[in-house]
Amino acid sequence: MSKSIKSLLAICVLAAVGSVSAQEQVVNLYSARHYPTDEALYSGFTKATGIKIQRVDSDDAGIMARLKAEGTASPADVILLVDAARLYRGEADGLFLPIRSKVLEDAIPANLRATPAADGGIAWFGLSTRARVIIYNKAKVNPADVDSYEKLGDPKNKGKLCIRSGSHPYNLSLFGAITEHMGEQQTEAWLKGVVANLARPPKGGDTDQIKAVAAGECDIAVSNSYYMARLMRSDKPEDKAVVDKVAVMFPNQQSWGTHLNIAGGAVARHSKHQANAVKFLEYLASPEAQNYFANGNNEWPAAKGVVLDNPALKAMTGGKPFKSETIPIGAVGANTTKVQQMLDRAGFR
Repeated sequence: MSKSIKSLLAICVLAAVGSVSAQEQVVNLYSARHYPTDEALYSGFTKATGIKIQRVDSDDAGIMARLKAEGTASPADVILLVDAARLYRGEADGLFLPIRSKVLEDAIPANLRATPAADGGIAWFGLSTRARVIIYNKAKVNPADVDSYEKLGDPKNKGKLCIRSGSHPYNLSLFGAITEHMGEQQTEAWLKGVVANLARPPKGGDTDQIKAVAAGECDIAVSNSYYMARLMRSDKPEDKAVVDKVAVMFPNQQSWGTHLNIAGGAVARHSKHQANAVKFLEYLASPEAQNYFANGNNEWPAAKGVVLDNPALKAMTGGKPFKSETIPIGAVGANTTKVQQMLDRAGFR
């Protein structure tokens, strides 16, 4: 073999090795999280590992549709979604790759992750939590009348309730949890009671419900906790005025506990950088990243043993822990189809 051919081969080998090395230093992220403070998460990971994050942003439904359309050609390595029902659906549709990670299994409680597959692999992990709380007008409502989800369907609250669409993922997950606690028959009867208690047809987002209570459009609303925390941390006079008029109830403290939804992550089924993907999820379960979740978007850490440092969340609970439900979040997602059918029968749009 001539010297020139040997040199050419050496260059080709080096180029190939360099290409593989370059490929290994990237993770392709499909994210439904659209919070500016998450940028600190990504830069922190890259600084710690040297792995660059290439991100595609969409909502949960858009990401799921894209993964299905791309199939085996998908470049996605990590999927971040913001609802338990969607994480369950992604798993059921075979879009995630079950993984084994002692770091994640030690950090994330069993009820906030997927049920292990036969080989022990876990399809997704919760990375942050948000409580589905009741907001009420503190000048008009007796707290005892809203201290459980069941009382949202009690006739004593007729004409007092504001809530977003029953089919929104946040409500589907709440209703899926209530189905798990009460059974289908009781839950459907309860949903009919909720519809009978509406002050107006469901519309808007969670912040709109809170503001409607403050404005006197209704006396009671349902919201994810971080929407209330955002108002509490706002410097705007109009937001401060809203906060002054309302109070927060963490329901069912005397029974099964307040419903938690999650934002979570998974490795994509056809990931080309699986090791990097696992490293990224493990990083998101670290105390550093968990505090970004807590302070950036007012979410509670999902990982065990993380010290919370968020003034709004502390104020919301009076600085004390609240009782949260412990049912497997995957079971909540599995109830979604049943819930949608019950909503149709109850006339809850």
